[in-house]
Amino acid sequence: MKKIGFIGVGIMGKSMVRNLMQAGYELHIYARNKAKVEDVISEGAIFHNTIGDCVRECEAVITIVGFPKDVEEVYFTEGNIFDSAKAGTYLIDMTTSSPEMAKHIYEEGIKCGFKVLDAPVTGGDTGAKAGTLSILVGGDSKNYEACVPLFEAMGKNINYQGAAGSGQHCKMANQIMIAGALSGVCEALAYAEAKGLDLETVLQSVSTGAAGSTQLNAFAPKILKEDYAPGFFMKHFIKDMKLALEEADRSGLNLNILHQVLENYGELEAAGFGEKGTHALINYYRKDS
Repeated sequence: MKKIGFIGVGIMGKSMVRNLMQAGYELHIYARNKAKVEDVISEGAIFHNTIGDCVRECEAVITIVGFPKDVEEVYFTEGNIFDSAKAGTYLIDMTTSSPEMAKHIYEEGIKCGFKVLDAPVTGGDTGAKAGTLSILVGGDSKNYEACVPLFEAMGKNINYQGAAGSGQHCKMANQIMIAGALSGVCEALAYAEAKGLDLETVLQSVSTGAAGSTQLNAFAPKILKEDYAPGFFMKHFIKDMKLALEEADRSGLNLNILHQVLENYGELEAAGFGEKGTHALINYYRKDS
């Protein structure tokens, strides 16, 4: 595999494109706004004005877009991936999307002779830049094995989860864990702040103990600085939690914590925080202060 098509050159995608190019792949990219990707074009990525042109000669196509409706558009709209890619192309959706959508792309892709994988990632913009993403892969195992070198250019913790949709199910579990952990961080900081503690000292005291976590280490310092720039947009996390709840409902699960965290985030999105990072959740606890 040499020629790779890449659709969705955003906060995460741009770093993934760079890492693939550094690994020796020829990157063909599409973005709605060319001005936003001029930097990676100058570094060697080949820009195309349409998705069809981008994917037509590629051996693998990677997508990482915003919402399930965007996934559906780039794959199924006339002139896009299914219409334009060659039979035998590996189609790898790395968007956090619906497991049902992943299965649909797989089933339709098989009919057209494509090799389809769902491979959402976790690790945020920091992991994307460092090439240390965790990649959660669903689909046929032989196609997973063939694409491991691609995944290794972007991540370090790469695991095959099972049949089509399994990568997305693993990502749902990941997002459920994050929802609870980050909510706990914000509640603890709100409590310490209300009791007049020095938050820097609190973080120094607890970060290496039993309460330590990736969410604490990554976001508490930003919260203290009131730096809510998105490594991962709140609006996208809300989408993920809604997807997780839909899947939980299908299995008859009652995920009380996830329900509450989603409700809290929903209030913040309505208040204009949707374009902020997930850690802007602290503002839910500060709203009446």
